[in-house]
Amino acid sequence: MMNRRHALDFLLCAALLGFVLPISAAGADQAFQQFFPFLVDLDGWQGKKPDGISMEMPGNSMITATREYQRGAARFHAQVLVGAAAKGALAIAQTGMKIETSEGRMNTSAIDGFQVTRTFNFKDKSGAILVALGGNSVFSISFNGIGDDEALGLAKKFDWKAIQAAAK
Repeated sequence: MMNRRHALDFLLCAALLGFVLPISAAGADQAFQQFFPFLVDLDGWQGKKPDGISMEMPGNSMITATREYQRGAARFHAQVLVGAAAKGALAIAQTGMKIETSEGRMNTSAIDGFQVTRTFNFKDKSGAILVALGGNSVFSISFNGIGDDEALGLAKKFDWKAIQAAAK
């Protein structure tokens, strides 16, 4: 998940490499805000305010919208990612790899017409779910303190088709 610190690190690196990054004025409508309505409230969870970042570079762009949720010690992070960074995440999903060890598992399967990659660490009940929305967009969640079946149930509460349509 890209938080403000990661975003600032990215901007610094881009500046050092000579990329020009036009940044919108604070308070102006920004591309990431179109995804905020899809980062819904979850029953039993305290959701923070959605956040995001939009970046433009010559020949490249990225949009990220995120929202964090908390229930006691459990954490859940939802993210919409559009652009070049999403293509990197999709490379993992496209392998179709299945792995299971005594520590965790990873698998990819079709769920509701989407290719979904799930990882889970048994010891600390943490993992991630990546939903491939198209050639340059993904919806992902990361979680800790809950089981992977509960996490998948929470992920399904987000409207994947609507997010996919908005990402085009």
